[in-house]
Order: sequence, then structure tokens, then C-alpha cells
Amino acid sequence: MEQQRTLEILNRVSRGKITPQEALLELRMEPFEDLGYAKVDHHRELRHGVPEVVYGAGKTADQIGGIVAALKEHGDHNILITRLTPEKAGEVSKRVPIDYDPVSRIGICGRKSEITASGTVVIATGGTSDIPVAEEAAVTAEALGNRVQRLYDVGVAGLQRLLSKMDILMSARVIVAVAGMEGALATVIGGLVACPVLAVPTSIGYGANFSGLSALLSMLNSCAGNVSVVNIDNGFGAGYLASLINHIGGNQE
Repeated sequence: MEQQRTLEILNRVSRGKITPQEALLELRMEPFEDLGYAKVDHHRELRHGVPEVVYGAGKTADQIGGIVAALKEHGDHNILITRLTPEKAGEVSKRVPIDYDPVSRIGICGRKSEITASGTVVIATGGTSDIPVAEEAAVTAEALGNRVQRLYDVGVAGLQRLLSKMDILMSARVIVAVAGMEGALATVIGGLVACPVLAVPTSIGYGANFSGLSALLSMLNSCAGNVSVVNIDNGFGAGYLASLINHIGGNQE
């Protein structure tokens, strides 16, 4: 049905009934595939440049497998499954082939390694405990065609660690700063570089950090104008946004 509808639109273009731009708009508004438990958006890539991402938490392995299979049948590559536990990843892999990374908790079906932007995304963490959230950002950005460089455990408690990497920070097109505790890393980095800094507060910290709320509020109140903030522990969102920024005017020839 979808192929027939697409062919009809293309035929209208060839007959001069609609312009290519109008055809593209129609394709972007095409309906989804209804699986009953999920409505799979096959035209997400036309609108966003990235295929639909599957949020794994709360879904059964059968549901995840069905959604991924539908996307795969449509020809999508680098299908991301986020927040996937090792146990559920094992079950999903019985239904569809995936590459699974237990640190980021991301599964990827149809992995296609390709750098599609010329800039570098730098992922920095305040501490080692922030690495799982940072890896969610890093693996997401890599899957979306970005060159990623990691700077882990460079928090402000030992500022010399961060300052020793100024060459890497200054060469980045976008930086993802991941930190818990008081969340100061993002502001410090923002004051050192000219590029956008995406701040990711994590739930790492002692009791009064309120599961990441202290870091979130610190980052939201940053005095550095190039700092923007995503939600607590949202490494995926930061990696996704970093990829969008890195691809603006920076695609390879």
C-alpha cells in the first residue's frame, strides 16, 4: 500500500500535477504503520533526518522486536533501541539481530558505521560515575554519523584535568557536558569555548542532590550563554541534539 501511494505521488510529479517540493511535503505527511500496540512512523527520517528511535523501557521484547522488524523491513539502518536492559536485550536479539552495548544500554539494529558530518562531538563527564549517561550520548551520536571524542573524569574538583585538554575542547563543534553533584562542569566548559554546550545533569550525588535536581538547577542557572540543558540522565537527548547541531552546515562533501 505504501509503495503504491508513493508511486502515485511520483507519477503526479512526472505529469507536472505537483512540484517535487509538494511531493516531498506529502511524503512527509504519509500515514504510519499500525501494529496494534505501536504506530510505526516510517517517514520520521524524511522529517527529522533520523529514523524513529525505540524507547525500550516499559516495552516487552516482542513489542520491541516487532517495531524494529517493521523499521528494518522498510529499509532503515542504525535503528536505535534505548534504555534496554541486558536481560531484555538477550530476548530481543532472538527476534531481530542487534548490537548491544551494556554501558549505554543501547541496542542497534542494522548498524552502518558512517561519518556524515565533518565536526567532532566531544563528550565530557565530571566523574567516572557519570559514564553510563555519557555513553548513551556518545553511542547515540556515533550511530547518527558523528565523530565522537570522550573526555571522562574531568570534573571541577580537579580542574587541571579539564584544562589539560583545552586543544580538544577548542576543536569541538559541540560539547556534551555530563555531570551530577553540583553540575558545575557545564558552566566551566561553557566559559572556555565558543561552541554550543549541551548540559546533561545526572542523578549521581549524595542525598541533598535530590536525584539530580541540584545539578539540573545549577545548569539551568548557568551564566554561560552557550549552555543549554536537557533532562536528568537524558544522554540520548543530548547525543541526538549534538548530532543535529554538528550536521548544520557541516556535512561532508
